[in-house]
Amino acid sequence: MKKNVKLKGQLRLYVRWPLYLTVLLAAMNVWIYLLDQSAGMVMAVFVVVYALIGGILYISNKPVIYTELVSFATHYGTIQKNLLKELALPYALLDEDGKIIWMNRQFMNITGKGPEYSRAVTTVFPELNKEVFPTEEEPHMFVEFSFKEADYRADMKRIGMDDDTEALHLLGDMRFTGSLVALYLFDVTEINHYIRENQEQRMAAGLVYIDNYDEIMENVEEIHSSLLVALIERKINKYFNGYDGIVRKLEKDRFFVVMKEKALAQIRDSKFDLLQDIKTVNIGNEMAITLSISIGSGGATYMDCMEYARSAMDLALARGGDQAVVKAKDQITYYGGKTQQVEKNTRVKARVKAQAFREIVEAKDKVVVMGHRLTDADSFGAMVGIYRAAKTLNKKAYMVINDVTTSVRPMLDTFNEANSGESGVVIGSGQAREIVDKNTVVVVVDTNRPSYTECEDILSMTPTVVVFDHHRRGNEAISPAVLSYIEPSASSACEMVSEILQYFADNVRLKGGEADCIYAGIIIDTDNFVSKAGVRTFEAAAFLRRCGADVTRVRKMFRNDMAEYKARAETVRHAEVYKGFALSVCPGKGLASPTIVGAQAANELLNIIGVRASVVLTEYNGRIYVSARSIDEVNVQIIMERMGGGGHLNVAGAQLDCSVEEAMEQVRKTLDQMLEEGEL
Repeated sequence: MKKNVKLKGQLRLYVRWPLYLTVLLAAMNVWIYLLDQSAGMVMAVFVVVYALIGGILYISNKPVIYTELVSFATHYGTIQKNLLKELALPYALLDEDGKIIWMNRQFMNITGKGPEYSRAVTTVFPELNKEVFPTEEEPHMFVEFSFKEADYRADMKRIGMDDDTEALHLLGDMRFTGSLVALYLFDVTEINHYIRENQEQRMAAGLVYIDNYDEIMENVEEIHSSLLVALIERKINKYFNGYDGIVRKLEKDRFFVVMKEKALAQIRDSKFDLLQDIKTVNIGNEMAITLSISIGSGGATYMDCMEYARSAMDLALARGGDQAVVKAKDQITYYGGKTQQVEKNTRVKARVKAQAFREIVEAKDKVVVMGHRLTDADSFGAMVGIYRAAKTLNKKAYMVINDVTTSVRPMLDTFNEANSGESGVVIGSGQAREIVDKNTVVVVVDTNRPSYTECEDILSMTPTVVVFDHHRRGNEAISPAVLSYIEPSASSACEMVSEILQYFADNVRLKGGEADCIYAGIIIDTDNFVSKAGVRTFEAAAFLRRCGADVTRVRKMFRNDMAEYKARAETVRHAEVYKGFALSVCPGKGLASPTIVGAQAANELLNIIGVRASVVLTEYNGRIYVSARSIDEVNVQIIMERMGGGGHLNVAGAQLDCSVEEAMEQVRKTLDQMLEEGEL
């Protein structure tokens, strides 16, 4: 059945205007008749004749007018369809499932498909799947992708199917329910090329420091010193000049570098091999030369890039040097850092930090000291040292410990026995929140990550926060801190606190039990002075011995019960060697401090021939604790950083929220990836 064609709007009014005019003439005729009847009769005849002629014309011409209008609309639709078909912009119509219904000639040229092609658009452009299609909530979507060495931006718009939809002209007699998707393709290859070129031409600022310049100059003959400096400068200049960079010497051991972002990308790919190349310079110097490199990139201004470079250098030095740090606006990347930091022979820095710490404590009423969660021997011993420093200045002092592990219990008993007259020294997180105010010094020891502390909330409750730590600094840091003393070359936090106490005040008097606790922290972290023990470590131990520390009492503190000893033995017995790494799981069930046992087992595994490093997993309170240890061949810190943790060159760890099997698989994948990349 043929559907009647109806005119609407202004077009219908225009066609019917003669009929409406007849009504106006009739009204005028009545007015004239009232004035003059004879004139009115003549006028009436005229109106009747006019109405008859107008009606006859309207009725007789109506089909012709409708036919002409339909012909015009059809012609217009054909022109519109041809225009879209020949449009230089690629255009296609898709159904709700992404199936191609219609496409113009330009779209066919790009895809290489004919007009009969009616498969899903994902068969041509895999990126255009249903997940990125427009919906009723988001009717307009954009997707960028590459196709045949060109870059395109797909503009997809959801359109409803009704009689007024212009898309109906393209579909002919086909009819669809629901909605369609109009797809436009914009070639953005040239734009992206210029964007990339602009980014590659942007400036990246950098700093290069010689870590051990003074130590090297002391150990090389004077006649060779100028030659050594010249060789170092030549290596640095040649390296960056090879990437079209500019190097300028700022001081005897510091250089400023400018390069393009494109060059920085190439240096990233080479993983800053200058760090290893500089160590080949040897003209009699016994010590290998190491560099710290920082690069700031992606800043809105040159000043921003320079600030990023300075911040990155602070990170590189805080992490022990011999590495490169690249800092963009929201991203920090580390390279190198595979060698042990050279211990500084001078203790000037410790003296300066001790004096600054004393001034801070003197200006406040209370001192609250805390370490990391699951307090260990090093953390507790360092807290004891800070406690004694505060009491020396007659300040109220508190130590925040939420869970006392079996390894710390003997030390806590020793401390309580030495300070039998003191009560309420050890507090929990709840009490700490009540005590801390604007007039309190919060001291954090043995960690520099706020999320690892016993009570992170109190860090924001006072403007006076002090950090003493021997772990390498990561992306997460306690900020702002009025005093931050991070010394990766130190063996333990207890060693650092021992040096602080020596310069803190002349009248610092450690009690025998307190000295035992601090000495115990050094013993545990150095594995009985076997790992990371330097000259300053033994000097700190000698100071503690003079203060009354007793080796026999300390040894008795760390005797294991039978269950822990058996668990450690089981961990070693079931260990597997995977590409030179000893991997095992510690059976923590029934143990009071399973994480401590896992760490001890990781140390035991290093005694096996052929083991480069050890990784032990321990399940405790629904989390997986990872303990990683090495002697000198592997930097376990960078392994743990890949897994969201951190630590030290030879001692590191991480915490995972997954099952033991998933954690072990993650360890293996991380090792495989880093071995493939040459990081290990």
